[in-house]
Amino acid sequence: SRLGFRYMSTFKEATLAEETHALGTMYLWKKISFFVAVPMMGLCVYNAYTKEKEHAKHIEEHGRPEFVPYAHLRIRSKPFPWGDGNHSLIHNRHVNALPEGYEE
Repeated sequence: SRLGFRYMSTFKEATLAEETHALGTMYLWKKISFFVAVPMMGLCVYNAYTKEKEHAKHIEEHGRPEFVPYAHLRIRSKPFPWGDGNHSLIHNRHVNALPEGYEE
Protein backbone atom coordinates (compact mmCIF):
# COMPACT_ATOMS: atom_id res chain seq x y z
CA SER A 1 0.00 0.00 0.00
CA ARG A 2 2.94 2.32 0.61
CA LEU A 3 4.11 1.82 -3.01
CA GLY A 4 0.67 2.83 -4.37
CA PHE A 5 0.71 6.04 -2.29
CA ARG A 6 4.17 6.90 -3.54
CA TYR A 7 3.10 6.31 -7.16
CA MET A 8 0.00 8.52 -6.76
CA SER A 9 2.08 11.26 -5.14
CA THR A 10 4.56 11.23 -8.05
CA PHE A 11 1.73 11.14 -10.56
CA LYS A 12 0.04 14.14 -8.94
CA GLU A 13 3.30 16.09 -8.93
CA ALA A 14 3.94 15.29 -12.59
CA THR A 15 0.39 16.27 -13.54
CA LEU A 16 0.64 19.53 -11.61
CA ALA A 17 3.98 20.33 -13.26
CA GLU A 18 2.52 19.65 -16.71
CA GLU A 19 -0.55 21.80 -16.01
CA THR A 20 1.66 24.65 -14.82
CA HIS A 21 3.81 24.41 -17.95
CA ALA A 22 0.73 24.27 -20.19
CA LEU A 23 -0.74 27.35 -18.52
CA GLY A 24 2.48 29.29 -19.05
CA THR A 25 2.63 28.21 -22.70
CA MET A 26 -1.00 29.21 -23.22
CA TYR A 27 -0.33 32.70 -21.87
CA LEU A 28 2.77 33.01 -24.07
CA TRP A 29 0.83 32.18 -27.25
CA LYS A 30 -2.01 34.45 -26.20
CA LYS A 31 0.43 37.36 -25.89
CA ILE A 32 2.08 36.48 -29.21
CA SER A 33 -1.35 36.41 -30.87
CA PHE A 34 -2.44 39.78 -29.52
CA PHE A 35 0.85 41.68 -29.80
CA VAL A 36 2.31 40.15 -32.99
CA ALA A 37 -0.38 38.45 -35.09
CA VAL A 38 -3.13 41.07 -34.75
CA PRO A 39 -0.84 44.02 -35.65
CA MET A 40 0.55 42.02 -38.60
CA MET A 41 -2.98 41.39 -39.87
CA GLY A 42 -3.68 45.12 -39.60
CA LEU A 43 -0.51 45.82 -41.58
CA CYS A 44 -1.59 43.34 -44.28
CA VAL A 45 -5.03 44.95 -44.51
CA TYR A 46 -3.46 48.40 -44.86
CA ASN A 47 -1.06 47.14 -47.55
CA ALA A 48 -3.87 45.49 -49.54
CA TYR A 49 -6.04 48.61 -49.27
CA THR A 50 -3.31 50.97 -50.50
CA LYS A 51 -2.33 48.65 -53.37
CA GLU A 52 -5.97 48.36 -54.45
CA LYS A 53 -6.35 52.15 -54.38
CA GLU A 54 -3.25 52.50 -56.59
CA HIS A 55 -4.63 49.90 -58.98
CA ALA A 56 -8.05 51.59 -59.17
CA LYS A 57 -6.37 54.94 -59.86
CA HIS A 58 -4.29 53.37 -62.65
CA ILE A 59 -7.38 51.78 -64.25
CA GLU A 60 -9.24 55.10 -63.97
CA GLU A 61 -6.40 56.98 -65.70
CA HIS A 62 -5.49 54.45 -68.40
CA GLY A 63 -8.63 52.32 -68.78
CA ARG A 64 -8.77 48.58 -68.51
CA PRO A 65 -6.64 46.39 -70.78
CA GLU A 66 -7.98 45.48 -74.20
CA PHE A 67 -9.72 42.10 -74.40
CA VAL A 68 -7.75 39.44 -76.27
CA PRO A 69 -9.69 36.18 -76.89
CA TYR A 70 -6.96 33.65 -76.10
CA ALA A 71 -8.17 30.08 -76.78
CA HIS A 72 -6.81 28.66 -73.51
CA LEU A 73 -8.60 31.16 -71.23
CA ARG A 74 -12.24 31.27 -70.08
CA ILE A 75 -13.01 27.74 -71.30
CA ARG A 76 -16.53 26.57 -70.39
CA SER A 77 -16.82 22.81 -70.78
CA LYS A 78 -20.15 22.91 -68.94
CA PRO A 79 -22.19 25.82 -67.55
CA PHE A 80 -21.83 26.99 -63.97
CA PRO A 81 -24.68 25.66 -61.78
CA TRP A 82 -25.92 29.18 -60.89
CA GLY A 83 -27.37 32.11 -62.78
CA ASP A 84 -27.09 31.94 -66.55
CA GLY A 85 -24.20 29.46 -66.35
CA ASN A 86 -21.70 31.82 -67.97
CA HIS A 87 -20.76 34.02 -64.99
CA SER A 88 -18.49 32.75 -62.21
CA LEU A 89 -19.74 32.89 -58.63
CA ILE A 90 -17.71 36.03 -57.84
CA HIS A 91 -18.01 37.62 -61.28
CA ASN A 92 -17.29 41.35 -61.47
CA ARG A 93 -18.49 42.88 -64.73
CA HIS A 94 -15.94 45.72 -64.53
CA VAL A 95 -12.93 43.42 -64.22
CA ASN A 96 -13.77 39.87 -65.33
CA ALA A 97 -14.29 39.14 -69.01
CA LEU A 98 -16.63 36.51 -70.39
CA PRO A 99 -15.52 34.19 -73.23
CA GLU A 100 -16.86 36.71 -75.76
CA GLY A 101 -15.37 39.79 -74.04
CA TYR A 102 -16.19 42.41 -71.41
CA GLU A 103 -19.86 43.09 -70.66
CA GLU A 104 -19.54 46.86 -70.73
